[in-house]
Amino acid sequence: MLVRNNRPIRLAPILFAAVLAATTATAKPAADTASSIAIKSTPEQSDAALLALRILTRMHYKPEAFDVKMSQRVFDRYLDSLDPDRQFFTQADIDRFMPARDKLGEAIRDKDLSVPFAMFNLYVERIAERTAFARAELKKGFDFTKDESYQYQREKAPWPKNDAEANDLWRKRVKNDWLRLKLAGKDEAKIRETLDKRYANYIDRMRQLTSEDAFQVFLNSYAMAIEPHTNYLGPRQAENFEIAMRLSLEGIGAVLQREDDYTAIREIVPGGPAALSGKLKVGDRIVGVGQGEHGPIIDVIGWRLDDVVEKIRGAKDTAVRLEVLPADAGPDGKHETIAIVRKKIAVEEQAAKSSVIETKEGDVTHKIGVITLPTFYQDFEAHRRGDANYKSATRDVAKLLADLKKQHVEGVVIDLRNDGGGSLNEATDLTGLFIGKGPVVQVRSANGRIDVEEDRDDGVAWSGPLAVLVNRNSASASEIFAAAIQDYGRGLILGEPTFGKGTVQNLLDLDQMHGNEKPTYGELKMTIAQFFRINGGSTQLRGVTPDIAFPVTGDFAQNGEQAFDNALPWTSIPAADYRPAGDLKTLAPLLIARHDQRAATDKEWLAYQADVADVRKLREDKTISLNEAVRRKERDEQEAKRRERHPDQFVDVTGKDAVLAKGPETRSGPGNATHKPVDVASARKAADPDAENPVARTDATNAAKAAKAGSNPNEDDGLQADERSLKADLAEEKRRKALKDVVLNEAANILADEVSLLRADTKLAAQVLPRGQTGKNAVN
Repeated sequence: MLVRNNRPIRLAPILFAAVLAATTATAKPAADTASSIAIKSTPEQSDAALLALRILTRMHYKPEAFDVKMSQRVFDRYLDSLDPDRQFFTQADIDRFMPARDKLGEAIRDKDLSVPFAMFNLYVERIAERTAFARAELKKGFDFTKDESYQYQREKAPWPKNDAEANDLWRKRVKNDWLRLKLAGKDEAKIRETLDKRYANYIDRMRQLTSEDAFQVFLNSYAMAIEPHTNYLGPRQAENFEIAMRLSLEGIGAVLQREDDYTAIREIVPGGPAALSGKLKVGDRIVGVGQGEHGPIIDVIGWRLDDVVEKIRGAKDTAVRLEVLPADAGPDGKHETIAIVRKKIAVEEQAAKSSVIETKEGDVTHKIGVITLPTFYQDFEAHRRGDANYKSATRDVAKLLADLKKQHVEGVVIDLRNDGGGSLNEATDLTGLFIGKGPVVQVRSANGRIDVEEDRDDGVAWSGPLAVLVNRNSASASEIFAAAIQDYGRGLILGEPTFGKGTVQNLLDLDQMHGNEKPTYGELKMTIAQFFRINGGSTQLRGVTPDIAFPVTGDFAQNGEQAFDNALPWTSIPAADYRPAGDLKTLAPLLIARHDQRAATDKEWLAYQADVADVRKLREDKTISLNEAVRRKERDEQEAKRRERHPDQFVDVTGKDAVLAKGPETRSGPGNATHKPVDVASARKAADPDAENPVARTDATNAAKAAKAGSNPNEDDGLQADERSLKADLAEEKRRKALKDVVLNEAANILADEVSLLRADTKLAAQVLPRGQTGKNAVN
């Protein structure tokens, strides 16, 4: 749970934009290997660090003095955040800074950030050196008959002793990049061209890292050294967090992405100013931005994506002028200037949505409603103002339930897969739609006080058969909702054990505390309490265990609260005073038997589960062969499996030469995308060894789309996300969205089984359903 001014806000960890994934921030400099002018801290950053230290050492749920031990933990975590796979620094570099390892607390108190910034500057220097070496290696070529391997997961490996060892690591990395492209059918000239451009871009992007980037990583390393879900948000990250919670922003209504040195239009939001203007289209490239009707247009070619976004966003009803290179024009094509008036834009992609799945049981068809909830959102500011139409997950779900009832669905599945959390109020109110009045969750503060959050509305929006579908990435508010539904016996929990986050956060605005008029210091997301189930247990570390369990995610073992070395322990408190709405003890074994029987013969389900098993096995590997014959053999074996499992659509890619397409779900923690905050190491679990490079970081999900046209759309093309054409990438995204969701369909089948059993047995229905619903009345 997160609170601002004592108002509950958010339970999920923040997804920080990886600082080192920055595109470019200013006009692109000439390519060479020399590092930029050293980045220095600002007085404001020194003040913010000291204020954060005072708050965290006094107000945290687990307050710890910034002593020698804490200094050592911060030092180590900062290094891991910068170079998690230990490819840039050498042991000699680490030794150089070891005298300061015990003194970071003193440095912050003295407002001296010179050491962490010196470490950051050396990191930038090492990036330049390693990538320059990589470019030089391209001229030599490689012997792919040699038996050697590349260790691409190195978070627990020792630092390279010296430059020679570091260069050998990079030689293998470049060799792997080359081999991936070779296996994808690229010729030698094209491989050299692609990789040289890739490594040159690494250097260009490195140059655009700023003081804010360095400070973000360092202060967040301190926050996370205390506890995994305590974080620092710079001003820009704080703004993006607020947008994620209210699902709205003020802008033009276009989704942007980097394409070479351009900012390209990836998507036009329906109903937004860009769509209504009819002047922008997908693929157009923004080359300049001007404010108002007469403001000068600033060239943004080569800029960081977040800097371009900041220029385009602005207050509602103000104008922005975009200089655009049309999608179908070449680099020297004619530019167009387009004026658009900014408006409030709804971010509907993260809003609740409904659908209906029809299942077959002999001659009988069952209609099962599905509500997919990506996050427990609420527009807190609008709610505070008393806006009658404020955005709310619970309100949206209530409307969707009413619509599903009109469609005469017989059961409802709440799909919380990959829902990393949100507002505690929303978790409580959403639970109330299904249980009526009663306690939902208990919250214990640092002083031992226990408060019970409860729903006070006696009415219910749905009293029929209910299931909640979860996976390893279902966290925080999702776990509160699922645990309450389970404790009340109100519905079945399906899937795999959830993330295991049972802590409460408070969002503190450092600028507000210091009296700054403009966002300068940023915000702290600080753990201040733990939450507990109404039965007295905790979701901390253990998560919520499903009533009917089956594997869903490919990175289960590497994900979850237990992956943090400083997570709070599991504990329990007395149960709250509540009365279960139903009893599923008799029903659950019957449904498990039916599920097992169906799972034993359903080809799609068997294929999916085999894919999950393969991925989980592969994720245990830390190395990959650099022998071409071995890699081709592995690829052929993987292809044979795909053909056998998916004869119509080769969808669930596994293996080291390609990450997953749609199939076993892979993420790195709770939240809206890849998750573990700023600790960029945590997301580097994709089978593509370079999917999460700290400088050239490619999105692990987009890396899964490494597909080339042909008989198998999932075959690895050896490219990074920003190296593919936007048109091809969008086509692949559309194809993936159209694929059958095997796990969701099985959840619907399980709930349809419940409908059949309850209709056939009124005694069982009376035991399971709330308020004595039985027989024909078992369905709303």
